[in-house]
Amino acid sequence: MAAARVSDLHRTAFITGASTGLGRAFAEMLLADGVRVWGTARDGARLDALVTQHGERFTPVILDLRDGPQAEARFRAADRSAGGFDLVINNAGYGVFAEFVATDFTVWAEQLQVMLINTARLAHAALGGMLERNRGALVNISSLAAEFPLPFQSAYNIAKAGLSALNESLMMEVSGAKVVILDVRPGDYRTDFEGSVRRPQSASAQSPRLARAWTAFVAMMESGPAPAQAAVELRRALLRNRSGTVRIGRFFQAVIAPLIARFGSLALKRRIQATYFKIS
Repeated sequence: MAAARVSDLHRTAFITGASTGLGRAFAEMLLADGVRVWGTARDGARLDALVTQHGERFTPVILDLRDGPQAEARFRAADRSAGGFDLVINNAGYGVFAEFVATDFTVWAEQLQVMLINTARLAHAALGGMLERNRGALVNISSLAAEFPLPFQSAYNIAKAGLSALNESLMMEVSGAKVVILDVRPGDYRTDFEGSVRRPQSASAQSPRLARAWTAFVAMMESGPAPAQAAVELRRALLRNRSGTVRIGRFFQAVIAPLIARFGSLALKRRIQATYFKIS
């Protein structure tokens, strides 16, 4: 008997942020499983390697989530060309590491607009088509930061917590339809995410606590599993073909930390975070 493949459930997929990190790993996994993939990046040249390697099975899409109406228009154009996407993975995002009060508020607001509002806009467009066809899977990549917020990354924490809340709402709304909603909450992976994090404050303005927290954050990211492992976990979740929350990452982050969040006190959780990031 042939092994199950994602293409048995989903012929076509759309992935935001497909050029690097988790998005690239998700694209490679789906392509290996026979799925046709449309992947996005702000700079189309960053998708050239996928085009070269996979030819017509991978379609590059230039999409910038900073422009919500244009991002939706490009998604809808791709959706029409694909005949309706069976699988949509909202993965694109970025980090800003800075003290809330010391940062221009527009920087903070832009991150919420891009990562929560405009991502929800794409989810809205994708889910409408899936419900009309009564099939499909919508995957919104949240983060374990929704449960264990990262210090000095307040907008990122809020955006990811908001996506998880959206996912929970959608799971209830689509109940009874043949549409799957996955709330995927990754921990830390070796994606060079820390290399792309924006740090708007000058080095001279950084407090010792900020510097210590940054060092701990970089160490945490650099010691995480490879992105391919996240793709393995997503593949397993897709093949289960049912809605739910999927926590992925190293054992402590994906299993132990959520148990602490669920059964421990808030005071305990805060002490653990303060100790780890050396901000107590």
